[in-house]
Amino acid sequence: MAVINAVTEVLHRIRVKLYPNYLAHVEGAYIARTDNEASLSVEAVCAALKNRGGFTGNYDDLVEHVKQFFDEAAYQLCDGFAVNTGYFSVHPNVGGTFDKVFEGHDTEKHPVTFRFRTRAPLRALAEHIVVEVEGLADVSGYIDEFIDVATESVNETATPGGQFSVSGHKLKVAGDSPDEIGRAHV
Repeated sequence: MAVINAVTEVLHRIRVKLYPNYLAHVEGAYIARTDNEASLSVEAVCAALKNRGGFTGNYDDLVEHVKQFFDEAAYQLCDGFAVNTGYFSVHPNVGGTFDKVFEGHDTEKHPVTFRFRTRAPLRALAEHIVVEVEGLADVSGYIDEFIDVATESVNETATPGGQFSVSGHKLKVAGDSPDEIGRAHV
């Protein structure tokens, strides 16, 4: 008599880190964000396809053909066509609102963007992804550079009531009155 165990092989794995949830009226103290190792280029994806044995043709030709496909897809998107790859589709979108029926397009008021939608085959693959939670992400903020506009001093003191430029990570500008605005909180 044989014993059959229902064991599912792990096909895919995604690592996530948790961040505090600041969204109002949403349950849960944390939200997950993927912890990506790297962003893969066309060359890297084509190399993986070749190395895993799924592609037997010439690597350089594959890379060139994929790049040509994406160039043509981008061209067609810019002409208003949606592109469906089978796994996801991309659709051009014009944002903003128009005040009149025959109002002309204003790139500032009506930005052109592109929206991605997952298709059924990619949604089906998502069912086989194991998510590994790697704990709380480093959410500490910092000021990298502070520039006083009046004196052009860098990382020194600020001119009271003057303008300044701040760059860094996880910065929040808070306050309702002009006296309070500009107090950066880390």
